[in-house]
Amino acid sequence: MKTYRVALLGCGGRGRAAAGAYQAHPRTQLAALCDLDPKRLNALGDVLGVSARFADLDEMIDKTRPDIVIVPTRTDLHAELCLRVLEHGVHIEVEKPICAELAEADAVMAKARARGVRVAVHHQSRVDAPIRALARAIEEGKIGQVRYGYASCQGLHGGYGLLYIGTHLLNNLIKFTGPCRSVSAIGLTGGRPMAPQDVYASADGMGIAAGERLTATLHFDNGVSATLLQHLFPRTDAAAYAMELYGTEGRLFWKRSGAWWLPQPHFVPDGEHDRWQALPLVPLEHFDPAKGAEPDDYWFAEEYVQALDQGRDHECSGEAALHVMEIMMGIFESAAYGVRVALPQARRDHPLRRWREEAGLGLPEKRTFASG
Repeated sequence: MKTYRVALLGCGGRGRAAAGAYQAHPRTQLAALCDLDPKRLNALGDVLGVSARFADLDEMIDKTRPDIVIVPTRTDLHAELCLRVLEHGVHIEVEKPICAELAEADAVMAKARARGVRVAVHHQSRVDAPIRALARAIEEGKIGQVRYGYASCQGLHGGYGLLYIGTHLLNNLIKFTGPCRSVSAIGLTGGRPMAPQDVYASADGMGIAAGERLTATLHFDNGVSATLLQHLFPRTDAAAYAMELYGTEGRLFWKRSGAWWLPQPHFVPDGEHDRWQALPLVPLEHFDPAKGAEPDDYWFAEEYVQALDQGRDHECSGEAALHVMEIMMGIFESAAYGVRVALPQARRDHPLRRWREEAGLGLPEKRTFASG
């Protein structure tokens, strides 16, 4: 069976994690590394035993002919770098969110379709063992028909949290709900409705954001709806980072650490019917924790191998990530203008930039928030 050659474009933290997963996988070979910082490049190259090291991505691709190029850089660099890689007709894996602007994501996906290559976006929790356990439970009919979803961040600043973690939660949700048709949202800053003056430029190049507390209602087909909470807490709380699916006959609960099933659709605190049951996780037999890869990153690499073998998109496809961008921009637009936003939206400019311009304001200042 084919071994897929993988090249890394950026040797920072997310790049190291992705590289470790592909290095550990038996069907992928980490063939080359690229970074503008020679110290970072050589440090990772020495650790992973990769001798092909470059400072120019085009030279790296021309000389090493990878099947996949990983782009784990700052979000505001994604569009430029992805478009350059796609010119070579190479599949890509890009860190989430796919881009900082919806129009940029449109351009990346248009180029991928034109070149006939795949785009995968690193929403790794969508293919991890706990999510697979939920999918298997639904296939077995444990909760009947999905009717409602709930997801919450761990207390990061609302707008920044939406771009940083909400992108994961939304991608997880749409696996079970299908595409989102419209969004209604409320955004608060200091306990009042957010204003154009509250818009800021996020850290890590993730783009323009606003709102300390965002509460969004998402509308899907077949009467399914969901709530997404991106609320600022006094301090972050990992226990709040979770997703729940409500069915006609039961409920499912997801965290990165596991998956649980409640065999009835409503909470009854009687000590008998409110007991969640842990679901067995789906194993991946060739995963070896001694090789140092994170399980969800390894699952992501495994899904890419299977997708390329079968000539299909990765489950965390660029198209899914583009739709997540539409949802996030819809949340910002709905919170800003106080309207329900139908998806996909016809206007592809950033709604918060438009909001500020209409208020006679210029580019927003950068704000930095903790990410852990």
